[in-house]
Amino acid sequence: MDNLAHLVDGFGTVLSGYHLMLMVLGVMLGILVGVLPGLGAPNGVSLLLPLTFAMDPVSAIILLSCMYWGALFGGSTTSILFNIPGEPSSVATTFDGYPMARAGQAARALTLAFLSAGFGALAGVVVITLLSGWVAQFALRFSSPEFFAVYFLAFASFVGMGSGSPVKTVVSMMLGFAFATVGMDTVSGNLRLTFGLVDLIKGISFLVAVIGLFGIGELILTMEEGLRFDGIRARVGLRDVGRAMRELPRQWLALLRSVLVGCWMGITPGGPTAASFMSYGLARRFARRKEGFGKGEPAGIVSPEAADHSAGTCAILPMLALGVPGSATAAVMMGGLMIWGLTPGPMLFIDQPDFVWGLIASMYLGNVVAVALVLATVPVFSAILRIPFAVIGPVIVVVCFAGAYTVANSPFDMGLVLAFGIAGYVFKKLDYPIAPLVLAMVLGDKAEDAFRQSMIMSGGSLSVFWSNALVGSITTLGLVMLAWPLIGRVLGAARPGRLFRIGTN
Repeated sequence: MDNLAHLVDGFGTVLSGYHLMLMVLGVMLGILVGVLPGLGAPNGVSLLLPLTFAMDPVSAIILLSCMYWGALFGGSTTSILFNIPGEPSSVATTFDGYPMARAGQAARALTLAFLSAGFGALAGVVVITLLSGWVAQFALRFSSPEFFAVYFLAFASFVGMGSGSPVKTVVSMMLGFAFATVGMDTVSGNLRLTFGLVDLIKGISFLVAVIGLFGIGELILTMEEGLRFDGIRARVGLRDVGRAMRELPRQWLALLRSVLVGCWMGITPGGPTAASFMSYGLARRFARRKEGFGKGEPAGIVSPEAADHSAGTCAILPMLALGVPGSATAAVMMGGLMIWGLTPGPMLFIDQPDFVWGLIASMYLGNVVAVALVLATVPVFSAILRIPFAVIGPVIVVVCFAGAYTVANSPFDMGLVLAFGIAGYVFKKLDYPIAPLVLAMVLGDKAEDAFRQSMIMSGGSLSVFWSNALVGSITTLGLVMLAWPLIGRVLGAARPGRLFRIGTN
């Protein structure tokens, strides 16, 4: 009941013409970011972040979060009409969305995607509403060892639950830790990894790194692929929406399963991309018509979209309550909180209830606004992709470098953006994940401080991370997650059928 009372207060905070205007603006910018290749939600939010420095935190987070929702919807539009996923989490939508659109049912595919995405997002907000107070109260029991154990679990979960190579994930994370240590040590005051460069004393801004990794890096990759935007024209009318609303209840099992997968992967650091692929795989595994997948099966659109948006929404909860972002975009938002003078964690719910519950209330309204706007603007944003890439590409470059320069008005950051852009391109070519690097850059200092404080408390003994049941269970779970790829391989080799085959050879 307390959460509902706080939520009502949150609606009182955000229900104003100014905030509604920010929601519409954020969603429209987000759809544009999601549609344009070379951008994406993390890069779009990071580009917009410097413009929020003069805004109050509630208005700023409403603008950024609505841009996030819009970017997710924009990625679905290009996946269905152009077979080009605007977001990594929209890749699974192309499997059945584009075939359905090519079969002359583009409006049906789009409305199914948007309505199931809206359902998943709203389900994720309900989960945040119900759990946020409990998670915050639980986190108040944390001291330095518990916080380090949570950070360790977040890092280890990327290794254990990631879809890519565990070794590549660890390498990406180690590079993120290295970038996080550049500059002045906050404890000793010593300079680390500055190589005599005065500009590095202040450290490397994670915003500059994100703009380079996601923006310039994706753009270079797009240029290399010579992407041509030959898409399917579509217009969504009220009759199409009505038909999709009548069809969606028949997919109730896929919706429910996808929301559960998405909420779990959002709260843990699995993220929207892993959630969408996992949900699509489960839908195909348990479907009665497996042969329809890949040819325009409705469940193949509903499942990844609902999981994608519920995961993207639930990723906000650990960021607010524990200071552990559940996705790359949530990590950028967390950096914004710290820039605005807010400290993510359980005390945020006590010290800044207007901010927290204003954000949660805006998530209800923002997702409704996003569904309505994306349905209405499909022809507009699909037409943008028909503009030659020779025009779009330079515009994206200018936006990225201008956004990086506004972070600290430093010409040196322009060079860093280019360097990180090349690194992002190399990461993509070699199939190294970028999200662990961003997470390590954002949480590296906090994890290091928590570890040092824990060592001071225990006199240098690692046993402090098993000093009570809470920290011991979190640390042990982190170790299990870290070793999970190896454990899975051993268990797979030890299956009875596998042992029998080995014994007969």
